Amino acid sequence: MINTGNGNPVIRNCSQCLVHVPDLVRYGSKPRREIQKDTSVLAQVAASLRAFEEAERYPPNQTFIGNLTPDALSALPRPWYRPEALEQHGRPTTGPFGEIISQDLFYAVLKCANVLTPALIELAAEGRERIEPLLNNHPVLSPFDGLDFTAAGSFQEEIDNGSALPLYSGDALRGCVRRDNRAEGREDDNLDAHTLLEALCTKASGAIALQWLLHREGLGAEEIDYVITCGEEAAGDRYQRGAGGMAKSIAEMCGCTNASGMDVKNFCAGPASALVTAGALVKAGVYERVAVVAGGSLAKLGMKFQAFVELGIPILDDCLGAMAFLVTADDGVSPIFHLEPGTIGLAKVGSSTSDEAVYRELILKPLQKLGLNMTDVDKYAPELHNPEIMEHAGSGDVVHKNYRMIAAMAVMAKEIGKPDMPAFMDRIGMPGFAPTQGHIPSAVPFIGHALQAMQQGEMRRAMFLCKASLFLNRLTELYDGVSFMLEANAGART
Repeated sequence: MINTGNGNPVIRNCSQCLVHVPDLVRYGSKPRREIQKDTSVLAQVAASLRAFEEAERYPPNQTFIGNLTPDALSALPRPWYRPEALEQHGRPTTGPFGEIISQDLFYAVLKCANVLTPALIELAAEGRERIEPLLNNHPVLSPFDGLDFTAAGSFQEEIDNGSALPLYSGDALRGCVRRDNRAEGREDDNLDAHTLLEALCTKASGAIALQWLLHREGLGAEEIDYVITCGEEAAGDRYQRGAGGMAKSIAEMCGCTNASGMDVKNFCAGPASALVTAGALVKAGVYERVAVVAGGSLAKLGMKFQAFVELGIPILDDCLGAMAFLVTADDGVSPIFHLEPGTIGLAKVGSSTSDEAVYRELILKPLQKLGLNMTDVDKYAPELHNPEIMEHAGSGDVVHKNYRMIAAMAVMAKEIGKPDMPAFMDRIGMPGFAPTQGHIPSAVPFIGHALQAMQQGEMRRAMFLCKASLFLNRLTELYDGVSFMLEANAGART
């Protein structure tokens, strides 16, 4: 089949960033609960944190920002966290897709994300000489404003009485985040310091990804028409918990003055659902340039920390993930985003209690509509969880399990024989390299690599398979799934 676009949109560009925040691990949902039960756990967490240089050189993190391909990562012997693996690489903070952000720089961006008066975020004047130049001299993030400092003594009492959370870098107090202390927020548990920190982390990391997307595309912020976010945070007050507004707040922070926006929620499949929505809006001519943005999840930091502490391994789930994608009309070069009727895989209500039925809906039916076999796809991207995080916590290699299911579908479709499964998996698969951030690992971290490979003529097609654990809301036993296909643009191949 020769693809001519058929009026489909393209994913024109992307950014993929990581934010290394070891001293926020204590505020992840699991560490926070364990520390509340036993305060000695805090010291165990602190003793197991990685330095920025270790996180920076960690091969999966380098893969996330594009300095390593998934194939190159697969060729590296594990464990990837061992010193010898780190020494194989220099310390490239930036990559083709984005950057690994340090904690002190993130605190500066976090401060800029605050718009409330009195401020939710305070930064200690004692850290000004360290933090201020990191933002002001940054080639991509320096446009963020609102950075100011105050003496730590002015908010120490709030930390002591529990109405504010301290922000540390090692033993140094860098600032605090406080609850909404205005009359309408004072008695609202949804506006306490911890919940607001979750939302601000998502906003700040999402803004970093969007700013990097604009930089990579050479696009003015005012040229973005619409922003869709797809994180898992629940931003809102007591009357509308989780109502949203994240997209427009990120657009505002990045200066997208001509854009509006909305939040799309679908658990881990949120990014795929948001991309499909963005593509449909562009294909319909409603908007010309739509940015899909995924900020990071504070709640999932340190989710597997206990296993790392027990094994004497550095805590590896210490990074917030952040991504942004630009969806536009066909430019004749960028990979085509297939949106013909029936080409978006859906886990229907009637099929989403069976893995086999779901994979038929996500893989076989869309391929049939496109006139393709499973063997016509170069790469399949399922959940791309870093196996070193998942395996040590007893969850196994999630990525490998997904590829076994994909290969089994190829056998059932009589496209390969059962003995061919390992070779098929090697050809269409890749190792996981994304942090365990829920929606962040769900297939789409491969988009940067796919765009690059397709534009260089090294890949024809990639299929993205995203699943969502809807049952976590305690309202259903179902899960969801969304799949889509990217294909190299015919214009780029001629």
